[in-house]
Amino acid sequence: MDSLRFAGRTVIVTGAGSGIGHATATRIVAGGGKVVAVDINATSWDNGVVGDLTDPALIGRIVEAAGGPVHGLANVAGIMDGFLPPDEVDDATWDRVLAVNLTAVMRLTRAVLPGMIEAGGGAIVNVASEAALRPSAAGAAYTASKHAVVGYTRSVAFFHGPQGVRANAVAPGPTVTNIEGSMRSAYAARRAGPVMQATMPPPTSADRIAAAITWLLSDDSANVNGIVLPSDGGWAVA
Repeated sequence: MDSLRFAGRTVIVTGAGSGIGHATATRIVAGGGKVVAVDINATSWDNGVVGDLTDPALIGRIVEAAGGPVHGLANVAGIMDGFLPPDEVDDATWDRVLAVNLTAVMRLTRAVLPGMIEAGGGAIVNVASEAALRPSAAGAAYTASKHAVVGYTRSVAFFHGPQGVRANAVAPGPTVTNIEGSMRSAYAARRAGPVMQATMPPPTSADRIAAAITWLLSDDSANVNGIVLPSDGGWAVA
């Protein structure tokens, strides 16, 4: 493995202010890369862009901040849904979760694709979730959004793989981050709680998830396209 595998490359990372996004950005910089660090809150990154990813105007600012070709994109930012089951999820929660977790991913991917195609390639990694693999890991909105992220990732891989663009997803299990994951539904706690207690492994560090993301962003995974890579401590087979 090349210790400077991101040398000369610019990678956009959303959710870079903390957790998995911050760990991903840190690894890219350590590998010699330039990071455009995007977060809803101000960060300590030199090349940071602050804003809400549901604002379409932010997308142009992010691409402009790259100041040139974008070689990689890590769509890490996401929000939970309070574990609300299908009969309890409200429109506001549904709309907000899909706007952040799915629509923002589509918009930013769409914005960087022309440049990647023109340059002959690039790498996109979208953070899905264990909820994209099983129905008991989150509520209805979050689960739907992450299944859709997987479908969208594979669509990008299919259509743009021949143009040199690789698109893959990472499905983290329980991870120590600042994302709010509390249950707002008593029924969900009764229904999913015992399942999670019986199968869920201990939370891992954000850096371990970032290791999978940066592998997929790098040329070390040059022959990998259109996959969903669980990084969940074995939860997917529990």
